[in-house]
Amino acid sequence: MKTLRRFSLPLIALLSCFAARGSAADATTPKRPNILFIYADDQSYKTLSSYDGAPSWVKTPNVDSLAKRGVRFERSYLGAWCMPSRASLLTGRLQHGVMSMTMAGEYPGSRYDPAQAPFVPAQFRKQGYHTAQIGKWHTGTDTGYGRDWDHQIVWNRPGKPENAGNYYKDQILTFNGVDRLTKGYSTDNYTDWAVDYIKGQHRDPNKPWYLWLCYGAIHGPTTPADRHKGKFAGQTAPVPKDIVGPWSDKPAYLENTKAWMIGPDGRAAMSSKARKKGNFDSHVAGQSYDSWIQQVNECMLAVDEGVGRVLAALEASGQLANTLVVYSADQGYGLGEHGFNQKVAPYDATVSSPLIISWPGKIPTGQVTKHPVNAPDLVDFFCRTAGVTLPWKTHGRDIRPLLANPGTTDWKSPTLMTHTARNYGAETDVIPTDDRLTAAGNVPWYALLRDGHFKYVRNLVAGETEELYDLNADPEELKNLAALPAHAARLRDLRTKTIAELRRTDAKFVDRMPPTKAELTVRQ
Repeated sequence: MKTLRRFSLPLIALLSCFAARGSAADATTPKRPNILFIYADDQSYKTLSSYDGAPSWVKTPNVDSLAKRGVRFERSYLGAWCMPSRASLLTGRLQHGVMSMTMAGEYPGSRYDPAQAPFVPAQFRKQGYHTAQIGKWHTGTDTGYGRDWDHQIVWNRPGKPENAGNYYKDQILTFNGVDRLTKGYSTDNYTDWAVDYIKGQHRDPNKPWYLWLCYGAIHGPTTPADRHKGKFAGQTAPVPKDIVGPWSDKPAYLENTKAWMIGPDGRAAMSSKARKKGNFDSHVAGQSYDSWIQQVNECMLAVDEGVGRVLAALEASGQLANTLVVYSADQGYGLGEHGFNQKVAPYDATVSSPLIISWPGKIPTGQVTKHPVNAPDLVDFFCRTAGVTLPWKTHGRDIRPLLANPGTTDWKSPTLMTHTARNYGAETDVIPTDDRLTAAGNVPWYALLRDGHFKYVRNLVAGETEELYDLNADPEELKNLAALPAHAARLRDLRTKTIAELRRTDAKFVDRMPPTKAELTVRQ
């Protein structure tokens, strides 16, 4: 009990409300909570007014209301891009540990073996929950209806590659196994169906429920609802300091991912290296920085309205008090930071997801924690909250003490995230040296570790620089400290901790990592 007493009384209250694992069938246990997991797509935390870095004219009152009702994480690392983050949240394992998942056929085609990659919602179903998923599906052509999900309305991108660019209209949706071409603005459609489910449609009223609401916004082709187009016209945004470089202390690949230039008017604009307008994009060379930031934030408005509507449905139906609500996104999205107009790279701007957790009366309100978490941590938390036991090893940590006391300085557990491009499971045992290394966003494989306010990145390219950032002193990650003698001891410590976490999570490539620039220098 000594450790327990180190935390405030809310921890005792929090821990007492969790049903013991494996007790799902015990009728004497307290009523288990519903779980509403709201998930945006390609969302920079700078598009939320409750987060640092958002322009002053950005207003997201409904998501902000969740932050006021719960705990906001300054940073979280759920994955480097859309598919791995979802795979981790479905399995409780980091990308390198998701067995049998593989890319197959026309992009974004992919497949997996449910026996080797069992999904968490199936265990929720078996242990007393009604499960539902609404919105974007991006984890194998098999969506798991009838095995993982009791109710499912999904836009199956891997299963319908010809429709995979239709993020906002004319979607081929699968309604409980039946395909149907659907009109209307996707963000609003998903919200409508989520509200119906919350109100009691398509579910067993005698069971607690788990709903994963997956918006496709604000992913490209970033398209605001008609009612929001032009809402922010004329607004300007601060331009990141290193939007066009130079990056002399960062990895060499940044020159290949640079997407911005300084235009004739002296303002930042999309460069000729920016991806061409097409199914998955809505930006072209020459678009001004201000125009792009306006467009992204206008697209976010419908998501914020959707959050308001589902919260209102919870309250009107009397379920708010017994519902754990979580808001997040698959990963961040670079809005000019370090030259990026994409995700994947290991900087907070490009991969860190917003994360807010609210549960009335069970966790503190209006608090912020500086300690980040990853996708397996969220899975562990959901399972502990629901009293669900998983019959396989996961990579998550118990973050309940952190939620009970968000401001604690006693949290010593480092957070790991791995990026292995389009490879999963056994495909990651050997680090490639061909195009597979940079198949996602032209960014090489890496291991990212957060330990307190320091971030370490091991880029898995022979002779490449390591990266070390003090996020308290340098939140925009402008100065790489890895080569400075004053930080040599810390660099060695974080290398060791990263290797330990890779071993803990069964990363087979840990013993085959190529030498860093510093290691090659020593050898010479």
